[in-house]
Amino acid sequence: MKEKVYEFVRSIPRGKVATYGQIALHLGNRNFARVVGNILHCNPDPEHIPCHRVVNAQGRLSRSYAFGGIEAQRGLLESEGVVFKNDLVVDLSVSQMILEKF
Repeated sequence: MKEKVYEFVRSIPRGKVATYGQIALHLGNRNFARVVGNILHCNPDPEHIPCHRVVNAQGRLSRSYAFGGIEAQRGLLESEGVVFKNDLVVDLSVSQMILEKF
């Protein structure tokens, strides 16, 4: 499952985000959102697996972002052009990756 999560996260384009639940649903079980979060917290290669592009269902950044904290996550997303509603919440109506329906 780890590799499928990493593969999905690598597919999130610059300037877009996905939610933990969105990734879990894509993998077949929306209830695995926390599992997705735990996998990303142990990301072995954040430079090539851009876990900073993953937020919660409300667009909120992760207070426990493992690679520099919430300020680092926000800085990376801002540098990619992600639109925010406020300091800690991404505007999902603008910046959420849209998945093609199968």
